[in-house]
Amino acid sequence: MTVGIAALIVLTALLFFVAPDGFYPWAKAIHILAVISWMAGMLYLPRLLVYHADAEKGSVQSETFKVMERRLLRGIINPAMIATWMFGLWLAWKGFGFQGGWLHAKIGFVLLLSAVHGYLAGAVRKFAEDRNEKSAKHWRMINEIPTLLMIAIVILVVVKPF
Repeated sequence: MTVGIAALIVLTALLFFVAPDGFYPWAKAIHILAVISWMAGMLYLPRLLVYHADAEKGSVQSETFKVMERRLLRGIINPAMIATWMFGLWLAWKGFGFQGGWLHAKIGFVLLLSAVHGYLAGAVRKFAEDRNEKSAKHWRMINEIPTLLMIAIVILVVVKPF
């Protein structure tokens, strides 16, 4: 996965410098791929935390969840969020000049999604240290937040209601 991400970064940089006029649709495609990856992780990680909360501390199952959570966060969710922000901000500037109420609302919702990301990253640290104090029910409720934010963001981008 690391090699694939590195290759994508190098090819994207080359495209940006070699053919800047044709870069916009590629940036949009990469942004969409990054969003899909970020959302996949943001929907899966809280579900792992639900199961982890029910696992006995120190058990083989708990230790397996720790590895899965860490790898998901560091290998997929964090890089995908960074790519989403980098390409999204570039697209907002290049394509819309940061204008439009729908765009401002979208950025606000993406900021909220980033805050949820930070909350989940903190939870992964607590679980890794066997310091989780939240119930499986709490993590089930947290699991719904990224979905609601995703719905709002997609509607704003597609419908552009204001």
